[in-house]
Amino acid sequence: MRVLVFDSGLGGLTVFRPVAEMLPQAELIYVADNAAFPYGRWPERKLLKRLSGLFADLVATLRPDMAVIACNTASTIALEPLRQSLPIPLVGTVPAVKVAAEASRSRMFSVLATPGTVQRVYTHELIERFAPDCRVRLVGARGLAGIAEAALRGVEISPDHVRSIIEPAFEEEEGKRTDAIVLACTHYPLLLPQLKEAAPWPVNFIDPAEAIARQAERVAARIAIGAPPQQAPEFYFTADTDPERRMAAVLKPWGFGAPKLFPGWDKAQFDKAGIRG
Repeated sequence: MRVLVFDSGLGGLTVFRPVAEMLPQAELIYVADNAAFPYGRWPERKLLKRLSGLFADLVATLRPDMAVIACNTASTIALEPLRQSLPIPLVGTVPAVKVAAEASRSRMFSVLATPGTVQRVYTHELIERFAPDCRVRLVGARGLAGIAEAALRGVEISPDHVRSIIEPAFEEEEGKRTDAIVLACTHYPLLLPQLKEAAPWPVNFIDPAEAIARQAERVAARIAIGAPPQQAPEFYFTADTDPERRMAAVLKPWGFGAPKLFPGWDKAQFDKAGIRG
């Protein structure tokens, strides 16, 4: 059984690890669409078009039996259209609003996400459905996913910078405080130590990775399982840049061999979409 784990960058590694633990019999493939990172700046229509084409190519070329979209932005935009167009089952990633509503004692929690995820109708519908009695603050954390990628690559992160980004997620009113924060971007758990340090008071940072992996395990149970994999998991980028070529050492602790280029979706394609860095 071949399982594809997909993200715009390296944040999906936070989901990859529990998926690998729960599906030891699977051949795992990770694809980072770094040519288009970060997804939060893309217009919804253009990102959906890119994801539809890219996933069709990934499924045809890599031939996975199922896929995990380890990206909130991609899931809130493209999960349902991709389910309709692809011949394999998909597991998505959506803000863990229900979990936060069940965990919050103060009935005050925040959703820390990319600006794109904060704006999605789907995110607001989750709040209306699962947290109608809660005070929920949506915080578009511009640039935080990029900071998480930099931290993973070994770049020193400014605590003050992180603090300034997440400060709006903390609210205090009438003796009550925010007591839970949904990490609605798979990149953010990479910064969990920095987030805890920057928090003005202790809160429950909710990481959905384990829940996503459990859902992947349930879906995988319906698929024929072969022998355990005999090779290391594969890692693909969509843009061959110098930082990516130097990523082998960073990826080694996750069990990957040398990263490879998935061709046809590089910077040239990115520029044609009308998006500029």
